[in-house]
Amino acid sequence: MDSATEGFVAHRNLLFTIAYEMLGSAADAEDVLQETWMRWAGVGVETVRDQRAYLVRITTRQALTRLRTLRRRKESYVGPWLPEPLLTTPDVAEDIELADSVSMAMLLVLETLTPTERAVFVLREVFEVEYDEIAEAVDKSPAAVRQIAHRARAHVAARRPREVVSPAETREALQAFQRAVETGDLRGLLDILAPDVVLLGDGGGVVQAVRAPVVGAGPVAQLVARLGRFGASASLRPAQVNGCPALILRLDGELDTVMAVRVDDGLITGLYAVRNPEKLSRVERATTLRR
Repeated sequence: MDSATEGFVAHRNLLFTIAYEMLGSAADAEDVLQETWMRWAGVGVETVRDQRAYLVRITTRQALTRLRTLRRRKESYVGPWLPEPLLTTPDVAEDIELADSVSMAMLLVLETLTPTERAVFVLREVFEVEYDEIAEAVDKSPAAVRQIAHRARAHVAARRPREVVSPAETREALQAFQRAVETGDLRGLLDILAPDVVLLGDGGGVVQAVRAPVVGAGPVAQLVARLGRFGASASLRPAQVNGCPALILRLDGELDTVMAVRVDDGLITGLYAVRNPEKLSRVERATTLRR
């Protein structure tokens, strides 16, 4: 293995994680890595003092360019847009900060930042990159980056879950939700759903899904309870998705929906159902994420 390939492979999982957190799309993150490799292969690697910093800088710049394109694509997306779910390895859940940063709930919060704010927040808060290095990656002065980081932190803090929820608490809420769905227990669903719960469905116009947020425990429970009509052909199984406990729905053995949740104070406050088949390819095999 030549030195350029060796350096890239050594940092590939880190670079993918950065690109994915900036984009919320594994397919686009892979494209960014391909672009990063093409630029890296043309560099005299022996002249690079810090390969990790250099590769992070290339990846960030390519992801920023892709993020601006993605934003235009999302404007014409049919129905709510949700991040592409990833089946993740057990070690991701063990890194509480990493698991929180790639959770569906957090990725949706990051969607409310500007592209530059998102890049700065991800690099600083998740990967602890120095301000000087971030400044080079986003083409800003270190002073400007500090201001952007402060603004992004405040923005995220106002919208993120109030506290980091343990995997055990999320798992407990999901188990109660799963039992209620499988037994048709409407009362049980109402008990585990927060009064102001929001359900988002992503079918991308390819398969049927709710095209507007469903708000409130009653409407969400009524909608979810319909899963019971599939009977034995439907199976709900727990899985580790984006570093957090989630459920995977299969119909007649075929992958149909990934359901991730946001839990606050023991109740489900957000339910995210990804059905777009173009977004389900990364839940058949585990993806390794790194900080």
